[in-house]
Amino acid sequence: MHLPLLTLAVDLVILTIDQERLKVALVRRGIPPFKGDFALPGGFVLADESVLDAARRELVEEAGLVVGPAHLEQLATFGEPGRDPRGRVVSVAHLALTPTPGPLTAGSDAAEAAWFDVTELPSLAFDHAEILVVGLERARAKLEYTTIATKFCKPEFTMRELRAVYETAWGQPIDPRNFSRKVLGSPGFIVETGVRSGGRGRPAALYRAGEAATLHPAILREA
Repeated sequence: MHLPLLTLAVDLVILTIDQERLKVALVRRGIPPFKGDFALPGGFVLADESVLDAARRELVEEAGLVVGPAHLEQLATFGEPGRDPRGRVVSVAHLALTPTPGPLTAGSDAAEAAWFDVTELPSLAFDHAEILVVGLERARAKLEYTTIATKFCKPEFTMRELRAVYETAWGQPIDPRNFSRKVLGSPGFIVETGVRSGGRGRPAALYRAGEAATLHPAILREA
């Protein structure tokens, strides 16, 4: 495939939490280069679309997500010479978060699409291993100072479910009482909506995301 002197592409780090495991969406390439290898979903930006529109389109075309992402943001630009053997390709990577894994459907140029635990990854094509590392750290860091954790949750969630987002993403246990105190002490982080009954023990309080975008004070990882 012959490409122009410079081609613009998008790549997507799509993260979810499933059964308290942090997972990323990957596709197995069905065409050269790197045919048969796994890669992040992505593709070239069309002449009549913005970079963000291209990212949104590739979410559907490459991964076939049934449930759209709750969060999509530009991550970083990757443009090292030689990153793509077809020519000079600069990729604007994006980070997408979704609360529900949902089934993945491979696009027309992909042989397979699936969720992978971020601790059990296959080798990745292009420089996608580097892009994924940047995406994972962006998500983990933003948990500290923004309310992005709620993007991994369903519309209503318990304090335990919210805490599980942090524990899963950071890979470390968190003291429940201290966590609840910090969350409830951060204005606008969450809003109580009722209780979840059923099962043994005391009914759990239910919450939804509040209006705040940042956390004051921050909830920090252990060093």
